Amino acid sequence: MNATISVVCYKSKTLSNGEYPLMLRICKDGKKKYQSLGISVLPRYWDFTRNKPKPNCPNKEYIQKIILDKQTELQQRMLEFNSEQKEYTTTTLLNDENKRFELKTVCQFYQELIEQCKSNDKCGNRLIYKSSYNSLKVFTKNQLDIPFSVIDVLWLNKYEKWLRSKGNKETTMSLMFRTLRSAYNKAIKAKCARKSDYPFDEYKINKFDTKTQKRAIAKTEVLKFTKEVDNIGKRQYVQLSKDIFIFSYLCGGINFTDIANLTKANITNGRIHYIRQKTGKLIKLGISEEAMQIIKKYESESKGYLFPILNANIHKTPLQKQNRIHKMLGKINKNLKLIAAQLNVDANMTTYVARHSFASVLKKSGVSIALISEALGHSDLSTTQVYLDSFDNEQIDAAMQNLL
Repeated sequence: MNATISVVCYKSKTLSNGEYPLMLRICKDGKKKYQSLGISVLPRYWDFTRNKPKPNCPNKEYIQKIILDKQTELQQRMLEFNSEQKEYTTTTLLNDENKRFELKTVCQFYQELIEQCKSNDKCGNRLIYKSSYNSLKVFTKNQLDIPFSVIDVLWLNKYEKWLRSKGNKETTMSLMFRTLRSAYNKAIKAKCARKSDYPFDEYKINKFDTKTQKRAIAKTEVLKFTKEVDNIGKRQYVQLSKDIFIFSYLCGGINFTDIANLTKANITNGRIHYIRQKTGKLIKLGISEEAMQIIKKYESESKGYLFPILNANIHKTPLQKQNRIHKMLGKINKNLKLIAAQLNVDANMTTYVARHSFASVLKKSGVSIALISEALGHSDLSTTQVYLDSFDNEQIDAAMQNLL
């Protein structure tokens, strides 16, 4: 049962200036509750039969606006409770914690999300939401000024069909839909969208095949990357691309972002210590002589870091670092593909292949499954570093002797 909302001139209380306060009266389930509007009138200016100011009431328009705004606010709250099928009382209806709805367009909310990630230095999340936002803009032909309610199951099916027509892989489509779902949930929480319009209870994202395809290459293929290659059309960073790949392979499959952020402070007594950017986990590994030789090769050209990817004098903010790393990763992955073709390595080469190959080679070398089973689990890559935390340094170092 909905509450009824009315305005009364509260005659039981006379103010010092002779006026009566105007009160909201909320009735529900046989109970009444009053809330002051913060305004008052002289009784001769109030129509007690119709509960509204008389035509000759001073500031009549202002009083009417205050009344209308408050009534609209409470009616909006009632709609919210009803749409979410929540029970409410006169007390919870008047509770200021029940924030008022402020419906926003998908475009507006995404832009605010991206800006919020930037302000909080959450560059990874910013990039994910920005990629989703750009995809949605292209799909809608820049017509993203739509309320979230437009995104229903039919709309999502059309978006999926469009993504498939563009050749997107299942993992990419899953990420796009998970990001959109995340934005929708955040919009509901922020009272910028309605739970009653939420389409992801019916549209299931788990239908996408997110199992990572085999990325590892054999040790013999990895060793080819230690050989010299032609300049490949005088492309930039060819040697750096090879060295980054081998360094990652030799150092526990360390990913590109973590490599880019390494400094001399991360090297102590022949061991590498670093906090993994993705998970915040501390990683400790012994460094082989081959890995140290790669580091020494770039001592003269690196600017505050171990490798010439970031420049401490230029890339100072998290966003500047992220943009640089993203740009460099694209160039290095392109180089790796060209190098692989020249070396007759049949694989879709990226820096990530080094990460998978690290675990695969150890496994094939007879290293305990318990030591590496969660290192590069295809269903949950966030557990990559778990085995490093669970075994002592001697076990790790002994296992890594099998890499070359």
